[in-house]
Amino acid sequence: MNRFLLLLIFICSVGTSFAQIRPVQVDQQTRDTTTQRGSQRSTSNRFLKNRLINVEEYKIISRENDTTYLDTTLSIAKDYKFNYLRRDRFDLIPFSNTGQTHNALSHDFRTKNLMPLFGARARHYNYMEIDDINYYHVPTPLTELMFKTVFEQGQLLDAFFTANTSRQFNFSVAYKGLRSLGKYQHILTSTGNFRVTANYKTKNQRYRARAHIATQDLLNQENGGLQDKDLVEFESGNPEFLDRGVFDPVFENAESILEGKRFHLEQDYALIRQKDSVKFNELRIGNVISFTNKYYEYRQSQANEVFGQAFENAINERTTLEDFYVEVNSKFENKTLGTLGARIGYNNFNYGYDKLVFLNGQRIGNRIKGDAISAGGSYEKQLGGLLVKGNAGLMVSGDLTGNFLDAGLEYKLNDDLIAGGGININSRKPNYNHLLYQSDYVNYNWENDFDNVKTKQLSLYLHSKKWADVEVDINTIDDYTYFSKNAEGFVRPFQSPKTINYLRLRLSREISWGKFHLMNTIRYQNVAKGEELLQVPEIITRNTLYFADNFFENNALYLQTGINFTYFTSFNMNAYDPLLSEFYVQSATSLGGFPMFDFFINAKVRQTRIFLKAEHINSAWTGYNYFSAPNYPYRDFTVRFGLVWNFFL
Repeated sequence: MNRFLLLLIFICSVGTSFAQIRPVQVDQQTRDTTTQRGSQRSTSNRFLKNRLINVEEYKIISRENDTTYLDTTLSIAKDYKFNYLRRDRFDLIPFSNTGQTHNALSHDFRTKNLMPLFGARARHYNYMEIDDINYYHVPTPLTELMFKTVFEQGQLLDAFFTANTSRQFNFSVAYKGLRSLGKYQHILTSTGNFRVTANYKTKNQRYRARAHIATQDLLNQENGGLQDKDLVEFESGNPEFLDRGVFDPVFENAESILEGKRFHLEQDYALIRQKDSVKFNELRIGNVISFTNKYYEYRQSQANEVFGQAFENAINERTTLEDFYVEVNSKFENKTLGTLGARIGYNNFNYGYDKLVFLNGQRIGNRIKGDAISAGGSYEKQLGGLLVKGNAGLMVSGDLTGNFLDAGLEYKLNDDLIAGGGININSRKPNYNHLLYQSDYVNYNWENDFDNVKTKQLSLYLHSKKWADVEVDINTIDDYTYFSKNAEGFVRPFQSPKTINYLRLRLSREISWGKFHLMNTIRYQNVAKGEELLQVPEIITRNTLYFADNFFENNALYLQTGINFTYFTSFNMNAYDPLLSEFYVQSATSLGGFPMFDFFINAKVRQTRIFLKAEHINSAWTGYNYFSAPNYPYRDFTVRFGLVWNFFL
């Protein structure tokens, strides 16, 4: 509490100091009517060589060429994203230590993947895929530093730098590093995400190229959670066990690591480029080259009986994947016709192990490898206020089958109201570790020939700052693959012959009374009876009541303070298997139904956003029945702080 008061005094003193000088950069807090509701927009400008530079010139470009710009404002949406993943975790609940996995409270079945995914999905929440990498174009060098305290002996730091050496070439370098010991025994986390990007175009913009390199290593010590006999001591609030290091977990000699390297290049050239006030025609040809080398490793100094019998006394097993992809594509853009794209892709994949397993007279192979050729196309057209988009892909030959269709419509009715909808259909092989897995533990060896998983999603949405944001999607899943325990009590993959019907509805609305604001987000979900393989809470809600205002001369300090409430209804929450780094379906334990209150103070001084939060302040007086997964408790009350700081050179 003393640290809390000292930091509050520090924020106010810094704000007072800046109020005494005239800032080089003028920064006003205004409502943003084009981005996420409740956020704010900066109109910051800078002078460089006698030219006024607007913040909108600091461009952030996604892989799909959607362009946004640097946002140095402070909003409640920024508070939701100030975490290890740096994204809103409304549909996730984290484990007790920063850098551990998250349990999903909701599932989005919209996908355009044709290939199976690598296993260890619980370790992938912080693994940056190709679509997670952005490219940049900036008028001056830009640096961003993100820092946040963690749980004992460590810190989280995300450092980013980008610069244009000319108007044609930009590069960026970034590294996110974490080390956190955690409150429980043997749950240390140590992770790193390094990425380098380059973005180039010729002066006449005929040739364009983008590339990135990403190397990532995500290490977690594993302890199997609390022993069943200790759950009583945890839930009773026994004072002798409030020091969580007193608990003896299931084991204290294991760790898992996910490590990956990726090299990615995209380039294109305009064969035809005609642009004037009357017509626009452009024909581009391009290609994509991408190579990923990834492995998941589980190490345990001595086998534990919780996983059954083992071939070896010491466990050291590694699963690898090499995936090479090359694509040739073309894109034609015309004012009348819109934008049409076509592509042909080639995949070479090699997943598996370096040995064969013979178990109970059955030979379990060691590789899933082969080639796959795919073809696809896309279309986009703006017709007044109507936007039409579509994308499709199909495996045309090779060792895998699959297809997808992703299409949508969006209509802007007026300056406040946007309505849209879409359909997504997908068929692809289950993840690699459903098909083949080898382990030093006898019961964790299998080879399956599962059918393709088939999903269909129909979605509708309505976005209005005046009324609300409403999103609904209806999903059907056939041949659903999942992990669960078999008759002997060991986790294995299964495929369901049933069709699963799944409905989701999300409603968001911010209400303001002067300087007070109430941000509400609620999700309703329903899985048809008899289809309980997909376990989700019926209701998830997050409600944030906060005060926001500017202080001191020239509005040098912008301050937010309030209470955040989060809750989800009880359900048979998926359990966690540390050997596989996967969640599995269970029906023996119903968890959830516990409230979570956070008190926060956020402040913005020039281009620095400061975050202070007292997390789960109600933990001691609403009952110790909070879990992130069976045998894995959620976080106790703690105070954490951090900042995001932008530098303009």
